[in-house]
Amino acid sequence: MLTCNKDRVKNKIETFSMFGDAGSGGITRFSLSEEALKAREEFVKRMSAVGAEIVTDDMANMYATLGGTDADFPRIVMASHCDSVRNGGNYDGILGVIAAMEVIETIVLEKISHRHPITAMIWTNEEGSLYPPAMMSSGVVCGKFDKAEMLSSKSSQGKTFGEALEESGYVGDALNRFNPKDYIAMLELHIEQGPVLEAEKKKIGVVEGVVGMVNYRISTYGQADHAGTTPMSYRRDALLAAASAIKYLHTELDKLDSNLVYTTGEILCHPCVHTVIPDLVDFSLDVRHQNPEVIRQVVEIIKNMPKTFDKCEVKYQEAWARNTIEFNKELVDLVQKNADAYGYTSKRMYSGAGHDAQFAAEIVPTTMIFVPSKDGHSHCEPEFTSVEECWRGINVVLQTVLEIDMGA
Repeated sequence: MLTCNKDRVKNKIETFSMFGDAGSGGITRFSLSEEALKAREEFVKRMSAVGAEIVTDDMANMYATLGGTDADFPRIVMASHCDSVRNGGNYDGILGVIAAMEVIETIVLEKISHRHPITAMIWTNEEGSLYPPAMMSSGVVCGKFDKAEMLSSKSSQGKTFGEALEESGYVGDALNRFNPKDYIAMLELHIEQGPVLEAEKKKIGVVEGVVGMVNYRISTYGQADHAGTTPMSYRRDALLAAASAIKYLHTELDKLDSNLVYTTGEILCHPCVHTVIPDLVDFSLDVRHQNPEVIRQVVEIIKNMPKTFDKCEVKYQEAWARNTIEFNKELVDLVQKNADAYGYTSKRMYSGAGHDAQFAAEIVPTTMIFVPSKDGHSHCEPEFTSVEECWRGINVVLQTVLEIDMGA
């Protein structure tokens, strides 16, 4: 079977790791920053060198397309993102872009005939690190977010995404957008961002979809009083109540399916003064599972939790939610077939993290392919996937693209 060039893959990983090098093995490359623009320039340079036609759309998403023998056929696209979180790793997102580039280079250099145009794509602002929300541009293109609202999103320095977009030099025509008429399939190679593939000694994650989730804000209301003069029995401590509420929720959620994951990652305490009993605590609860029935049970637990803890009132509000997205079954099965054909061990799995592919899947047949993450680390500088593991994943992408081309 055909394979990509391992040395070229290594070179791409090393080259892109220079753009936003944070000095400790990782990168900070916010969307449309100077570092991200350098990564885009490298993408343009390499794709132009192999004859790809490059255009952008109105959200600065980039498309490098290699023409096929049948110019009127819809495109097959491989897409991911080149932006990162602060002090992130060298593989999240950008590996999917590197894979797309490597597949196109392999097709050109090996003179592989193909009927469909084949596109390597960069989605703008997947992380949302500087300009929230995450998956911004795919959300606009796929009808999830209002463009005007997204353009007004501000960084902590007060700059809007719209201003950064105009300054980038990459704003193109909305007619160039990814769409169901001009595209027949989308593939995204990604690191797993978790420990499962490595722990189970699997080389490829065959991704069946992205899990559904709910995100709640839960608040406890007490009374602010002096820390030194208020006896313990008289206190209404909102932080103590929040701790009790979190413990209650953990205990109840642990009774549900063992694949359920949940996190309290943000706690706001008021007035947050060491000599004052807290009168308000607000915390997040992020819960994820692929089965909608389990998510429904989670919501029931939240709605039916006690109205008071430690003499403090408790209130909750849904911040946002998403449904489980199932990827195209034919494409998932094709990925499985090709992983098997290369002799790579694999595991069927769902993604717990959000990806541009989940929005794309609602308008064009889509799937993802995972490769292992060392020790499960991601969104941090120790994030690592070996060249060999990346290469295997790219080989599966290559073969899947070619079989889509032959069969569609």
